[in-house]
Parts: sequence; structure tokens; C-alpha cells
Amino acid sequence: MATRRDVIRDAILGGLGAMAAGGLGGAQMALAQDTPRPPGHGVQLPRMPVLHVPARDLPSPPHLNPVDRDKIARPIPDPMAFPHRGDVAAWRTLVRGGDHLLMEKAQAVLAAAPPATVREVTAGSARVFVIEPQQKTLPADAVILDIHGGALIFGGGDLCRDLARGIAAAYGATVWAVDYRMPPDHPYPAGLDDCVAAYRALLEAYRPERIVLKGDSAGGNLAAALLLRIRDAGLPMPAGCLLFSPELDLTETGDSFRANLGIDPLGSLLPVNLLYAGTHPLVDPYVSPIFARVEGFPPTLLVTGTRDIFLSNSVRLHRSLRDAGVYAELHVMEAIPHGGYSPGTPEAEAQMVDVRRFLTTALTPREERGRALSL
Repeated sequence: MATRRDVIRDAILGGLGAMAAGGLGGAQMALAQDTPRPPGHGVQLPRMPVLHVPARDLPSPPHLNPVDRDKIARPIPDPMAFPHRGDVAAWRTLVRGGDHLLMEKAQAVLAAAPPATVREVTAGSARVFVIEPQQKTLPADAVILDIHGGALIFGGGDLCRDLARGIAAAYGATVWAVDYRMPPDHPYPAGLDDCVAAYRALLEAYRPERIVLKGDSAGGNLAAALLLRIRDAGLPMPAGCLLFSPELDLTETGDSFRANLGIDPLGSLLPVNLLYAGTHPLVDPYVSPIFARVEGFPPTLLVTGTRDIFLSNSVRLHRSLRDAGVYAELHVMEAIPHGGYSPGTPEAEAQMVDVRRFLTTALTPREERGRALSL
């Protein structure tokens, strides 16, 4: 039986060969809508009607590829035991252990990756890895600003660099990967400040219409919050935004947080969310961008799955973007939990075609693309 640490590893690394999706397994906390939340949660939930669902079997769809068909039928691992919020030493130990497991798998996955030039730059408070693949399919003057996943605590340092190599290879593009600061030592807003610093530095080297922002899982949270900060500061927006199963709602009140609990190996991350937020309420739109006004956002592509515990995040943001007059695409993958299709499967390849099409169109000058990416 897979362990919760296996889920952590597989979710973050699962998309390197396809869409470089991020993610992380967490504790399964079966909290009903009317269950009191821990102190510091930052939101008082009203008592809501509850539908009691009987135990049932959930077969894998026969039309799904065999690899993922077997994968989603595996037993769900036991919940991960997160440390007490104030036990910084225990959190550091957890992060080191999780990153070690991820690094082992990353090296095996990236062994076959094509050569790339890697350099490190400092952008204000942020460390950024710049990855230049030898073969590019996107224009040479285009760049992807990547914000890695990892439940807001995993995936930093050398992992950030190595995962970015896989992303650069998958997209055939220059990648700036932000090695943002994370808890337990650096709660919000440190990581977001680093992302803002990286974007400001990127604007000195690239035109905004040649920049695409990308965020996976926890990185999707920071990517959306970064767009808010860009807008607030009056900076030019990037050409587009890619969000893969973004962790937009740290209050975990969306429908899929209950409907897919016990179906997606990724359980509740509420203890980590509280650690990340620190003294800030979880409903702060810069902490949980699902609560933000999104007028002025760039064209956005959202990717999720029907078994993704974060499905509601993508659905709700897509609706908000459309209501705000922003072009947005919502791609929902059949029967797939957090982390996306397994690399090399037909569905993963088809999804990558869609993502590349969006990237190419977003990077095409407005006067040349006509009505594409317009409402």
C-alpha cells in the first residue's frame, strides 16, 4: 500500500513529462461544513445543510488509460500527521524528509531530460533559477515565470531548480523558477514578496507581452496572488497565466474539499495553510485568492480533474474570471485526482497539446491573433 509520502512525491513529480504538475499529500480531515474550525482559521462558517452519503465503491472508468486506471484504484494512504503549529523544529524535520524523497525521484525522472543551461540570479529578496533548454519550441524572446508546488512548504532549493529543468524541457522554453521562501521560518507574505521581486526583475529583461506566469498547486496560489500584487502596483500584466490544480482556497470550503475527500489521495492541508498564513486570516484574498476581485487579470488557463480535491478552486476562479470579463479556459480531466495524468499517457499528451496551443496564442501579438483569447 502506498504511503502518504509516496503521494507527496508522485503528486509533485507526476507531471514532469507532461504538464509538470505540482502538489502534495496531506492529512485527511473529514470536516463537515458545520464543523468548528481551529482557532486562527479566520472565518466563521455558518451551519449548512449536510447530505449524508452512504459508503460506496468507485470503479475506475474503462475509457481511462491503463496506467491511471490502476493508479486511481489504489487504496488511499493513511493521513499524514502534521506537527503542532508552533513546533518549528518538527516542521523543519518534516520538510527535510519530504524534500529528500522528492529529490530521489526527481533525479531518476530528470536523468533523461535534455541538456540545459542553468544559472542562478538574485532578484531583490528572491533567488531565481534561470533554465535555458538547448531546444526551444516557444519564441526565443519568451519566458515562463514558474512558481513551484509543494503545499507551501516543500519543493524549494535544489528541488526548485531540478523541477524547473523538467518544465523547460516539457515546454521548450526559457524558465525563470522562483525559489521562494516558505514556512516554518518564512510565513506569508515572504514567499509572495519573493514572487513580486522576481517579476519586477523579469520586467527588466523581458517585455510583459512575452511573459507567461505558471503555477502548480501551491504555486497556483502564489501565481494568482502575484497577479493581484501586479495589478495593485500598476505593473504591466503578463501575456497569460497557466494554473494547474491551484490551491486558491486555504479555508477549504469549496464543494470538492468534501466531495473528493477520500477519493483524491491529497487530503486536507489545513494545518499547513494555517502555518503559511501566520497571523493573517485565511480569507485574506492575498492568502486565499479565491476571495479576490480578478478584474484586469490576463488570459488564464485552468487545469484540474474530476477527482481533484481542488476542483472547486478552478471552477470558482473560472467563473469569477468570466464574470469579470477575463478570457479563461477550464480544462477538467476525467477521473484524475490532484497531480494530473501520468506522463506519457495519451491523455497527458493531448493535454500538453492544449497547453502549448494556449501558450502560443497568448504570446502572439494581439493584432495578429484576432479574436483568439477574447470573450
